[in-house]
Amino acid sequence: MNTEKRLLRPDMMPHMLCPGCGHGIVFEAMLRVLDRRFATLDQVVFVAGIGCSSRIVGYIDAGTLHTTHGRPLTFATGLKMARPELTVIVVTGDGDGLSIGGNHLIHAARRNVDLTCLLFNNEVYGMTGGQAAPTTVRGAYTSTTPGGNRETPFDAARLAEAAGATFVARAQSYRPQLFEGILEQALDHRGFAFLEVLTDCTEYFGRTNRLGTGVDLLQSQSRAEPAIGVDLAARPTLRPVAETAVRPTLPMGVFHQSRRPTLAEALGVGGGGDELAR
Repeated sequence: MNTEKRLLRPDMMPHMLCPGCGHGIVFEAMLRVLDRRFATLDQVVFVAGIGCSSRIVGYIDAGTLHTTHGRPLTFATGLKMARPELTVIVVTGDGDGLSIGGNHLIHAARRNVDLTCLLFNNEVYGMTGGQAAPTTVRGAYTSTTPGGNRETPFDAARLAEAAGATFVARAQSYRPQLFEGILEQALDHRGFAFLEVLTDCTEYFGRTNRLGTGVDLLQSQSRAEPAIGVDLAARPTLRPVAETAVRPTLPMGVFHQSRRPTLAEALGVGGGGDELAR
């Protein structure tokens, strides 16, 4: 309770997350990390776009920017360049960060902007009607794929690494302790730190694909790290689809970590240019 009083804005409660939503589990884990690391949040800024995950930043009693759809990384880049002493954390979703915001993700990674990007991947547009996202598994039903999704989903972590991110990792809502440990490493990292978090939408994804309750979805994560897609293919109650909805097993943990000049160092912002001379 003391942590909640110190870190949250009580006037924003109750929150808008649905019962069983994996975002809530991840949010609570984020608060535990913030509580351990920061005596105050005066030097911490959260930047978010549009979506269920992006709404989370409004509940945190820190500096917050709720930006336009797909643009949190552009706002965060400008903020970090203007105020390099701040800890800047971007909270985005798989639609916000990989669809309309995909180009900005690529270039933030390429530039190695010194910030932490948390991408909540629930495989669907959970706030705006349950449309298919760039991460929706093949065969899954959404409001825009009533016959089952036919497109191959993005591997967000591999995309970020290929684009130049110097810290790349993946965690999941089923294992919040793992997420906390990786988030600590991401915050310690100097450069663009990208952490994908697999989390579940109980309403638009779980109900539409008859995957059960939030507990069922978490159990599906536990059997996976094999994917929810395995359940999609196995359940006989589903409407038949032409292709089997199976996503490959996704590993968890830190996949890549390296050191190269950040954007601020490359431009000499805040004295960072000295790094290039060494």
